Amino acid sequence: MSQAADSAVSGETFLTLLLEHARVRPDNVSIREKDLGIWQSWTWKEVANEVRWLACGLASRGFKRGANLAIIGDNRPRLYWSFAAAQSIGLVPVPLYQDSVTEEMFFVLDNAEIEIAIVEDQEQVDKLLELLPRCPRLKLIIYDDPRGMRHYSQPELLPYSELRDIGREYDEAHSEFYPSAVAEGKSDDVSVILYTSGTTSKPKGVCMTHQALIDAARGDVQHDGFNEKDEILSYLPMAWVGDHLFSYGQALVAGFTVNCPESSDTVMTDLREIGPTYYFAPPSVFENLLTQVMIRMEDANRLKRWIFSACMDIAKRCGAEIMDGKSVGLFDRAMYALGNMLVYGPLRNNLGMSRIRVAYTGGAAIGPDLYRFYRSLGINLKQLYGQTETSAYVCKHANGESRLDTVGRPLPGVEIKIADKGEIWVKSPGMLKEYYKRPDATAESISPDGYFMTGDAGFIDNDGHLKIIDRAKDVGKLNDGTMFAPQFLENKLKFFPFIKEAVCFGDGRDVACAFLNIEMQAVANWAERKGLPYAGYVDLAGKPEVYALLQECVDQVNADLAQEASLAGSQVRRFLILHKELDADDDELTRTRKVRRGFVEEKYAPLVTALFDGAQHCEIETQVKFEDGRSGTISADIAIRDVKLVTSESVRQAT
Repeated sequence: MSQAADSAVSGETFLTLLLEHARVRPDNVSIREKDLGIWQSWTWKEVANEVRWLACGLASRGFKRGANLAIIGDNRPRLYWSFAAAQSIGLVPVPLYQDSVTEEMFFVLDNAEIEIAIVEDQEQVDKLLELLPRCPRLKLIIYDDPRGMRHYSQPELLPYSELRDIGREYDEAHSEFYPSAVAEGKSDDVSVILYTSGTTSKPKGVCMTHQALIDAARGDVQHDGFNEKDEILSYLPMAWVGDHLFSYGQALVAGFTVNCPESSDTVMTDLREIGPTYYFAPPSVFENLLTQVMIRMEDANRLKRWIFSACMDIAKRCGAEIMDGKSVGLFDRAMYALGNMLVYGPLRNNLGMSRIRVAYTGGAAIGPDLYRFYRSLGINLKQLYGQTETSAYVCKHANGESRLDTVGRPLPGVEIKIADKGEIWVKSPGMLKEYYKRPDATAESISPDGYFMTGDAGFIDNDGHLKIIDRAKDVGKLNDGTMFAPQFLENKLKFFPFIKEAVCFGDGRDVACAFLNIEMQAVANWAERKGLPYAGYVDLAGKPEVYALLQECVDQVNADLAQEASLAGSQVRRFLILHKELDADDDELTRTRKVRRGFVEEKYAPLVTALFDGAQHCEIETQVKFEDGRSGTISADIAIRDVKLVTSESVRQAT
């Protein structure tokens, strides 16, 4: 009998896993949280009790099996317990991105027919109170952090601590209720609704069952040998499938410890204090970490910069091979050991990665240069590939099989088929049950023979590894027939610490062009060292000196492309530096920081036209949303730079 069939027969759910950990390892630490500078811990037994009392509190308010419950906030133990408490009595949790603006929240609250919300703090309460008149189904808002809530008297509000106490009393009076409710749960029940990022359209609610997520989590745990001794830092949005799988699903399968940082501002400090053994981050986080490293090195004295540069040259030459256990010459191995003592070891410790034995990146393609950098430091960074609809369970690199240009082999139980135009179709144990209230979208996304159509383009190479090219709809051609893969170009550009975002255009055109965003901290640091005055982001981004700095980065990317026959013609021939950062609040990025390329192209149509018409500058006025909810405009006269074509012959002569 298959694993999935076993799960269905046994009625295994996340609650049965939680109760088993409470029985087998009651005194092991299940979760920690840093609050006011102090780490607080809860054991599996304590977590099981907290979940039980919260579940009983919800039941005491009359909420019935099948109702949907929103969870909004940063990574907090009580919010993770809210998932389990809801699931234990048949409610369906629906996590929302904590930085969503009210209109984004309204779509999910309305679409998911939310009746209850458990939120972190006053900020989230204020958003929901503003939406209450438009959300008649929302009857109860439970808040965890009471700070700032003293004078709130709305009848819909209830402190988390009070609901917990009510639940404890309810449990004492109805001791048979909770075990009966847990026993009623089935493995094919919907355990969570995760909304997609909405890169090209409105988000869709992905209904995932206990069975799908548990099978995906168990496959991952077996793939990398995770166990109850492992530690993970949970700082990514709880509404994202990655965090839900790693910090909730895998933790309940393997029994390892989840650590919640004090705030988003203290993640790096908390990472160093915990020293996790298992780490996951999207490419943007690894890009930011690299930027911080490069900024510090620019500020270092000449000797330190020389040592760093020399050691990194050695690491690039043989570090990844040593990590994979491949044969490396004795001299290189000795030099790498010296570099490990002087640079790599201290740098891993500074990044909080000295204990990491497995690190993954996914959610978007990572640039090969960025990937090589971390592996060359001795960090076992690997790639994974998956979607919300597959529980992020499709492909992963195995130890010793890491490759810069692939996302690994299919995981156990996964089938992959390459359809028309190179689109990747997937069957996974972690497949969605359906899209919430969207039978049309479900039918459009799943083939008659049960494959999920990912929308990504790629192929299986001779070693059985999956290679991702780009989104199938985004891969195009220049007018001369050269393949144009915008995401590939964007990742190469974003490797440089001075470039935060890049958006490339070229499909159906003669050349490739790019919008660039400066990385403000890195470029500002550079400007200060050069004695270059500036009045703010718009002023700094428009400086001729900054254009020259970024052109060096573009030239390097073009030199790399010149050596790839199939991509040489897609070199960036013109670029501009945007006068503002691309922002999720302005709908230019998704909440998982994926560029909404179509929206950006439409919003900045005059700039796109100027790029391809040969103009040397373009005036534009852009509407923006500020953090306090106000709107305003930013005006700028944006310069456009031409870039020379690099030939493979010129690259050979230069080297």
